[in-house]
Amino acid sequence: MSLTASLDASHVTAVPGGETSLPLQVRNSGTTVEEYRFEVAGACAAWTTVEPATLSLYPGSTETVSVTFRPPRDPSVPAGETPFGVRVVPTSDHAEPVVPEGRVTVAPFVEVTAELVPRGSHGVLRGTHKVAVDNRGNAPLTVALTARSGTERTGITFTRPELPVEPGRAAFAELRVKPARRLWRGTPVVHTFQAVVAPPAPEGEEPPAPVVLDGSYQQEAILPRWLPRALVLACVLALILTGFWYGMLRPAVKSAAREAITPEVIASATSGPDQGGGQSGGQTGGGSGGATSTPTPTPTPTASATPSVKPSPKPSAKATAKPLPAPVPTSAQVQVRDGVGGGPRSGTALTVPAGKAFRLTDIVVQNPQGDAGTVVVTVDRGSRVLTLALENFRDSDYHFVTPIMVPAGGEVTMTVDCRKIGRPVNAPAPGRCAESLFLGGTLQSVKP
Repeated sequence: MSLTASLDASHVTAVPGGETSLPLQVRNSGTTVEEYRFEVAGACAAWTTVEPATLSLYPGSTETVSVTFRPPRDPSVPAGETPFGVRVVPTSDHAEPVVPEGRVTVAPFVEVTAELVPRGSHGVLRGTHKVAVDNRGNAPLTVALTARSGTERTGITFTRPELPVEPGRAAFAELRVKPARRLWRGTPVVHTFQAVVAPPAPEGEEPPAPVVLDGSYQQEAILPRWLPRALVLACVLALILTGFWYGMLRPAVKSAAREAITPEVIASATSGPDQGGGQSGGQTGGGSGGATSTPTPTPTPTASATPSVKPSPKPSAKATAKPLPAPVPTSAQVQVRDGVGGGPRSGTALTVPAGKAFRLTDIVVQNPQGDAGTVVVTVDRGSRVLTLALENFRDSDYHFVTPIMVPAGGEVTMTVDCRKIGRPVNAPAPGRCAESLFLGGTLQSVKP
């Protein structure tokens, strides 16, 4: 063999964002002048160069080239040991290439960002926030979560004191703010607080500065401010209605009742059938002799002994109508795969059955590969709810205070337009964009 090549060291450590060089000696043991070119093999090839890229050697001469490692300060380059090789390829056809091998260790680095969502909350009993922690380093880490209040009138707690986060990913923790005393009425009170996200210290280094997030919670009164005015207005209105009744309506009713009591009404109410029969007999009994005849009593009609039977009332339709069943919690999901240049592709997560209505309250959109493009969520055959750029998020959730109503026959659909396919860390390159949609709500019956 007319070529020999060797590295000065078989192992080297590279710091992300820095530069590390490793000498490579090349010797031409042949009898002719030879030119060599260099190729780096392994996972580090994208950020490793050989300088110079080509080398010409006279017979029996030896030269040294520099293998330079420049790992980027990015989560895509994980911390740890990676094997590599440098192929020394002669330009002539009669010589064979030589591949000296080594190992490069990428040092870990810590970079953490955090966000408080929302920055300010309000409520009667408590406030709820979420802390989003983004690990932009190249190694998994577990951050410590603490909170401190600006006053002693609130209690602030995290649902979990520690939060593990994978490199290049984000994780969420819930923060709750609860006032020490209830506010029954009066002006709302604002409580300030701070959430502290403390990343761990790398081995042999000083701990990085914690991330401090400022937030506020506005405690509202249990009794609204308009309630006393509404009570006073209701009392005034009741007094006005009472005065109107006693001043105008009640006298008019009494006058109408007096006018309705006439002498004819009193006579008809007090006279009976016996009194009418006696008067008729006395007037018709007189004769020519002046003597009066004894009146013949007329029989008094007796009341029927058979009581009248009233038909029983039929039950009304409202009393027999059955109440609608309670809403049923419902969830659904769909995954849409789309290739670059193939046009938008859609997938339906849920179709509302006949006689039902869907109350959409929660939407979670996932972009695990880190694709670039556009995703659109529509309901009820084309009505847009969300339009998002895929490159802006990996996981995104939305919660609607006022539910979105999807009628019977309506559909919840996700449409994906892929522009660039992402590449997950330590995984084969996918061939298509892949996005997922998860939705939640309640399915309830509607009246026909």
